[in-house]
Order: sequence, then C-alpha cells, then structure tokens
Amino acid sequence: MAPLLFFDPLCPRPYGEESLRQGGLAGTEASTVRIARALDAWVAQHNRTEAEGRYRPPSAVAHLRHVVVLRDPRALEAAARLFPEARFTLWVHDRIEPGSSRARWFERAVPQLRRLQPDIVCVSDYQRGRVAATLARLPGCERLAVRRIYNPVDDAIVPDGTPVDPDKLVFFSSPNKGLRFGLDAFRALRRRMPELRLCVGNPGYKSFAAAAIPGVEWLGSLPHARVLAEARAALCTFSPNFVIPETFGLVFAESRAVGTPVLTYDCGAAREVLADPEQLLPVTWAERAYEAPLHRLEPRWRAACALLADRLGLFDRCVERISRWRDGARPRVGPDPRFRLSTIAGEWRRHLAA
Repeated sequence: MAPLLFFDPLCPRPYGEESLRQGGLAGTEASTVRIARALDAWVAQHNRTEAEGRYRPPSAVAHLRHVVVLRDPRALEAAARLFPEARFTLWVHDRIEPGSSRARWFERAVPQLRRLQPDIVCVSDYQRGRVAATLARLPGCERLAVRRIYNPVDDAIVPDGTPVDPDKLVFFSSPNKGLRFGLDAFRALRRRMPELRLCVGNPGYKSFAAAAIPGVEWLGSLPHARVLAEARAALCTFSPNFVIPETFGLVFAESRAVGTPVLTYDCGAAREVLADPEQLLPVTWAERAYEAPLHRLEPRWRAACALLADRLGLFDRCVERISRWRDGARPRVGPDPRFRLSTIAGEWRRHLAA
C-alpha cells in the first residue's frame, strides 16, 4: 500500500468499492473510490469503525508521506494530529465563493491553513476561480496553491450501441439539484409530447417524497451499472438545474461517456464539462423569479404555478430543445479524454510527486 491516505471527515456513512457497485453514492465519494483504487491509497472515514481493505477508521498510520483531506478545511487540524509527518492537500468538491457558508469554513480554518500550507485541488476551473477569490480575502492564505484536477470517469465507460428510446428522459442527480423545477418543466413537456416519460433515480443521501406525476417513474437508489444502462437508452439526461450549480457534474461526464447528451442550464461547471452550447439553456431572470418563492415546496403544491408559468412561456426553450432532439437533431457525444480515470490518476500522481 502506498504511503498516501485520503481522509473523509464528512461522509454521511462509510463507503467503499461495494458501495459504488450497489449505488447510492454521491459524486465525491465515487470519485474518491476510483482515485484511491488507481493510486493504491488508504481511505480513512470519520464514521468508520471497522477496517475493510483499504478503507479504515481514522487512526494514526505510520510513514504516511501525503494526506488528502476531503472538502472541509476545518478537518485539517484533526488530520495534522493523526498524521503529524505528512504533507497535506485539501480536495474540495463543494461550491465555495466569497460570502458562502463553505467560505466560512475556510475563515474558521485560517490558522490551520497558514500553518500547514496545504495545496488545494478543485474539480473544475469554474470552482478553482471561486476558491481562489475566497482565499484572496483571507490574510495569510493568498498564496496557497490552487489547482484543478477533474473528477474521473472509468475508462471502460463507453457507448455500447444500446438503442435510444426517444420518449425517455432520465434524472440521476441529488433531488435538491433542481428536481422540483425539473418536474415542473417535465409537466410542460408532457402537455406537448404525451409519450414522454421521466425516469428519476436518487443516490439516496437526500430524501425526496415521490409524487404521482403522469409519466414520471421513480426508480429510487440504483447500482451504478443500472444507472449507466438507463442513461444509455435515454434521449437525454434531463437536468434543468440552476438551483445548486454543479462544481463538476459527474452525471454530465458519465452521460457523455455512454453517448447520451445532457440538457441543463448554463451555470456552474456545465459549459466546461459538456463543451457544447446545444446542451445548455440560458438562465433568465424569469426562471430565478419563478423558482425563488417555490424552492422548498413539494411538487403537488407547485402544479398550479407551473401551469401558469407554462402558459406564459417559461418552459418554451426546454420544449423546443427536446422536440428538436426527438426529431433527429440529438447531439452526438462520447467519452471526453479530459475525464478518463487513467488521465486523472496521472494528474494526481504528478501533483503528489511535486
């Protein structure tokens, strides 16, 4: 085992290789599993009590050269106590920008950031710019190295010739990433194209009450292989999210890899990962004004507002795009070499060796 350890202080429950196969794993944890395997590294999790292969409770490990702390700079203090001889990297995945709640984590961790001088790895250039702006406001942290290493997609995830069902859309993100708005948009789509159906999967770490909506199939938490199979057969991954912009969007990258385009909003890292304006919708003031007062309402309480918004044309761009893709203008996509696991593992090796 290499003298490298990833330390996860925030995961809601312990995870490992089997968790990735069974499903219900968020993008951060899935990326950690893949990178740790590729680098032959240990993974310590704050809530793990029993060792399982490379996955272990957070206890001291001798002769560690490097520790990668996931997401939370406040955990650097505990990591430094456990691994006093190690060099540290902070691998951030969340949306961090000046004034945000995650930026306040950095403010509280300033003493540790100054003392340990960790390198900071971000998952997109979009995120990197905002993290750098946050650090620029923290005295003594302005010169911390901030770099970008994308999240990985397994090299074996490629198109396989699965026939595409033009009536099928899929949503496989956490439900707080725009699902309520997406269901409103899907209602508008169904009014014009009643054959459409939306298959919704939920990784399982955010609860969401399934509602009886015509055309919506609630699949629950699925094994990763099943998620890929469902996506392969879909017209597109339907992710009309601007509520919580993606800092990377593993679902975008994996959809591309299996040959399925994505329809989402042009915010966060979506343009960077998809690299195709045809798969992006502009975020307008009308969408933000519509969603702001309804954000926490369950789907059944939004139906009347969604119908009025549809009559006023709020979902017209979405309807036009899906209609055009069904008529033969569906974008052709495939694996992006920027995100290949072999490529990303090499970038991590170069970072750790620097």
